[in-house]
Amino acid sequence: MASYQWKKKALLAKVETVYGTDAVPTGVANAMQGMNVELTPLDGDSISRDIELPYFGHNGELMIKSHVSLSFDIEMAGSGAAGTAPAYAPLLRGCGHAETLTASVKAEYARVSTAFESLSIYFHFAGSVHKMIGSRGSVRAAINANGLPVWRFTFKGLLVATASAALPALTLTGFKNPQVVNKINTTIFSVHGFNCIAQSFEADWGNQIEGRFLIGAESIEIVDSKPTGSVVIESPDITAKDFFAIATNRTRAAVQVKHGVGAGNIIQFDAPAVEIGRPSYSQDQGVVMMTLPLIFAPVAGNDELKVAIS
Repeated sequence: MASYQWKKKALLAKVETVYGTDAVPTGVANAMQGMNVELTPLDGDSISRDIELPYFGHNGELMIKSHVSLSFDIEMAGSGAAGTAPAYAPLLRGCGHAETLTASVKAEYARVSTAFESLSIYFHFAGSVHKMIGSRGSVRAAINANGLPVWRFTFKGLLVATASAALPALTLTGFKNPQVVNKINTTIFSVHGFNCIAQSFEADWGNQIEGRFLIGAESIEIVDSKPTGSVVIESPDITAKDFFAIATNRTRAAVQVKHGVGAGNIIQFDAPAVEIGRPSYSQDQGVVMMTLPLIFAPVAGNDELKVAIS
């Protein structure tokens, strides 16, 4: 019997038309170019059978709330054409975002609080396919100087029996090369109106994903969302920007980060009402740095953190 190679994997994802009904993603139309994949193929809880007996021993357990958990990174890039959704757009939609396409201009992704979409996800690995339907998740964004910008997706999905399957052929031409995070490619990094010299920006949409396993119905639900994040910047002169006073007074103002150059390659994060948490100091190459925790608050609802790809 031949061994399976760890590096050989395939990831597919497709938006479902009907919740929990397999959308049957294919390698040609729905392949995802993932990295750092972490799979829990049989996630859930267990209950013990505490039977009273005249001797010691384990009575075994029963598995309950069985589902699949899957996390992976996707390189952050555009589609290469303004107004066209990036190849990984279904993943953002499965994380509680509504997609709005403006032809030849931009693709926008904003949070929703109802009518969540769901995904069918296939992960081919070790001669098997692990299918998860009705999948929903959360996402984090990381933009770090001298690195590649990435999305980190985490999904839960309803369990489908694992089956033997060959690796499918993949079409990945929709995934474009990311641009390194640096002065040239990261053109805006503004916190409360202050243009920062920055080391990193991170945003976590903080979706609370719950498996609902009841008599007559099973589903994966997004039940809450509390987006947070952080920036690490060169510590400014306090006369230029007093982030300590901003944090103390719980002042809310905008954060904007724009990365990428060229039409179809620009990714912009806009948060209109951001609270600053407790600032802290660190150093990088002997330079004083400041870490600012971020709380992304809504203004009118579902507008606390928007993504535009143009």
